[in-house]
Amino acid sequence: MTRTLKALVYGDVDMNLIDGSAVWAQSTVQALSLAGCETRLVLKSPVRTGRLTDPLAEQPGVTVVRPYEERLVGGQGARPLSPAQASQLLARLDQDEPCDLLVLRGRALTGRVVAEGAFDGRIWAYLTDIPQSAAEMTEQERAELSRIAAASCQLLCQTEELRSFLETWVPEACGRCALSPPAVPEPGFAPPEREGIHDPVRLVYTGKFAPRWNTLPMTRLPELLAGQGIRAELHTVGDKIHDDPAHPDFRSAMTEALHGGTPGVRHHGGQTREQAMRIAADCDLGLGWRDPVLDASLELSTKILEFGAVGLPVVLNRTPAHEALLGADYPLYVPGRATLADAAEAVARAVREPQARRLAAGRCREAAGRHTLEAAAARWRTHLDRAFPSEPPSLTSRSRPLRVGVAGHDLKFLTRLLDHFRALPGLDVRVDNWPAIASHDETASRELADWADVVVVEWCGPAAVWYSRHKRKGSRLLVRLHRFELEAEWPRQVDIGAVDRVVCVSPYYRRLTLDHTGWPESKVTVIPNWVDTDQLDRPKAPGARFRLGMIGIAPRRKRLDLGLDVLEKLRAHDRRWQLSVKSKPPWEYWWIWNKPEERAHYDTILRRMQTSPLLEGAVVFDDFGPDVASWLRRIGHVLSTSDDESFHLAPAEGMASAAVPALLPWPGADEIYDRRWIHDSPEAMAQSIASLVGDEAEGADRWRAAGAMGREQVREGFALWRVAEAWTALLAGG
Repeated sequence: MTRTLKALVYGDVDMNLIDGSAVWAQSTVQALSLAGCETRLVLKSPVRTGRLTDPLAEQPGVTVVRPYEERLVGGQGARPLSPAQASQLLARLDQDEPCDLLVLRGRALTGRVVAEGAFDGRIWAYLTDIPQSAAEMTEQERAELSRIAAASCQLLCQTEELRSFLETWVPEACGRCALSPPAVPEPGFAPPEREGIHDPVRLVYTGKFAPRWNTLPMTRLPELLAGQGIRAELHTVGDKIHDDPAHPDFRSAMTEALHGGTPGVRHHGGQTREQAMRIAADCDLGLGWRDPVLDASLELSTKILEFGAVGLPVVLNRTPAHEALLGADYPLYVPGRATLADAAEAVARAVREPQARRLAAGRCREAAGRHTLEAAAARWRTHLDRAFPSEPPSLTSRSRPLRVGVAGHDLKFLTRLLDHFRALPGLDVRVDNWPAIASHDETASRELADWADVVVVEWCGPAAVWYSRHKRKGSRLLVRLHRFELEAEWPRQVDIGAVDRVVCVSPYYRRLTLDHTGWPESKVTVIPNWVDTDQLDRPKAPGARFRLGMIGIAPRRKRLDLGLDVLEKLRAHDRRWQLSVKSKPPWEYWWIWNKPEERAHYDTILRRMQTSPLLEGAVVFDDFGPDVASWLRRIGHVLSTSDDESFHLAPAEGMASAAVPALLPWPGADEIYDRRWIHDSPEAMAQSIASLVGDEAEGADRWRAAGAMGREQVREGFALWRVAEAWTALLAGG
């Protein structure tokens, strides 16, 4: 990214009230400004207080658009904009000054913008008000999220858990989800050093007041703690009290508890973000305790990070998200069923055990340090550099964009490369999608051949034959050959004189291609398959160390039977080992299932799985789909047991996820992968895996170190940006 990008930001939030959604809007604008964007924040409601908007005036390149004050909308009175009105206003603002990206928060709003179609491909949607469990994900919800994902450049997810959930249920989200966790500013003051605690001990809560956030029972903590001999007071900050139809008396009861002189409660009302942090810094213990119904939430509370930024330990529920943030051994999780009495017990422990309090404060401070505004700006720069790549020097001297046509019946191995080419300044990309390997719209193909400066044909099949015979004079033709084409007649039918370069994915298959075809060596080159290392690099789930993975088990040359051999040998010594298989079943491929020898092979495998005591309950078949990055979080070792492969992407993708690869020596494997990962037999493979994992502590360290080594090798050899550079040079005539 070399030019200054222009961002529009709109959240379906009220910037007059202090809560997580309003703080998100402020932090997002600040992070975009730090990342170098010119940013316009469009407000939903008239400004009554500048607590959140005034600090933005200090940010370079930031404009706050006030629709009511600037008379951009009319007839509303003081009512906030509806999603329909907001969508129309954003479109008008874009017409006046086009934006490169539109950052949106709120599903109803985003759905409306998508429906009107003015921002397709430019939407960066931050979605939290979506189903977060399988029970909530109806087909209607899924269809709406699919439409939003298809129209978005990126879906911004607070947590890894939310990203994985979205990708599992919404295939269109795969490859488009980027992490965007909450961000907290560095305090504009020095937090006090804490040797002890106040008497009475000061508890603090900041944010919205709502039933499931336990803010009403929270006000009883001082009284409950007094019964245990602990003097305490609760300090609260915020001015947003929810109206909850399920709890009609909540608003009045909460108002009374805050303003009616509840013993031990000190309410500070609405404050600026920095002042709220100052108040918290003068307290002893932050409260993030919630109703257990929220324990399955895939979101992360900003207040935990804000408390950590000022050195406060926090009492909060034990959830997967909190364990990922603070560790399973964090000492101030609310025990039991997270009742009021349980929360009081956790507070009492913090008061009575200084060591636990100090450990908790350190963990919270470390977590906040990973979620600063500077860290958020760095993430934004990474996302933006990827979405808006700079024009390569090889294209800058052209008087017009280079016209690139891409043709083929199956473009799955080109998806991210195509995204990159479309985003690259200096390229104009069109696609000729063949509905079947030998079926196409000849008129459309002729138009592409006549238009393009360069045509890239994926697979050396009928499309390569056709384009080699209809090449426009002065254009260039590139053909990518994988594996199966060499077993057919198509390479011999290609007019190699019309082909400028044939691209193979490995050195071994380059030699094999030359041997089979007799083509000139100068015509055949190697560019490896790409691996989206950024998308695949995710934290491993618990238990991954003892789980093998295989991606794709059809046809029979993939040798699932050898993978089962490895599993049996491991489970003979340790029953924790499991195998997960991500693949379509072979009977869904008619050209495979029509062959008697293929059916017999899989029949034998299935019978073996039913009868082998070592395999019972140890093999899991997962749905085939694009959610490979999420699936690999559960995988510690990726197997490649094939008889033959041109490249085999599975171990490379596994390595990018920090899973340890294990390959059998199929021809050419050692020219793609480090020999340390290649084993002579299933027995040797199982022995190597077992010795790597070994005992608990040292084995875990060895496994992580091996995974880190593999991940670095893939980044060096097959990272998407490296492969894209090689392809771009080839397109430009290199």
